[in-house]
Amino acid sequence: MDDANASRNGHRSILVVEDDREINELVGAYAQIAGFEYRPALDGTSALREAHARLPAAVVLDLMLPDIDGFEVCKQLKREPDTRPVPVIMLTALSDEASKQRGKECGASEYLTKPFDPDRLMSALEKHANADGDSK
Repeated sequence: MDDANASRNGHRSILVVEDDREINELVGAYAQIAGFEYRPALDGTSALREAHARLPAAVVLDLMLPDIDGFEVCKQLKREPDTRPVPVIMLTALSDEASKQRGKECGASEYLTKPFDPDRLMSALEKHANADGDSK
């Protein structure tokens, strides 16, 4: 709600990468309530294209996608200079420690599991999307 903070950030778009349309829209609705612009992607290829076309403030990334898995999407985002600073919040049904560790190794800022707590997700978005707000 802080207008000065929002304008300093320049943009507050969240790219939601989730192949389940209902979950994608649900996460998007929560993001919009929190004052973010919602941008959906249903697979890894379109997510990478969208992220490069217009840098989001953060990416909410599922791991089980129909084409490129979320780990690889995260690695590619972190490999490219323009998308490297974009925070990635993994939101997945994979709750095992090995997956959590792999998420960290790929460069994820947060690792949240489904079913997710909307307040925890919004807290992560606010924390990470605002942390790098002066970069672009």
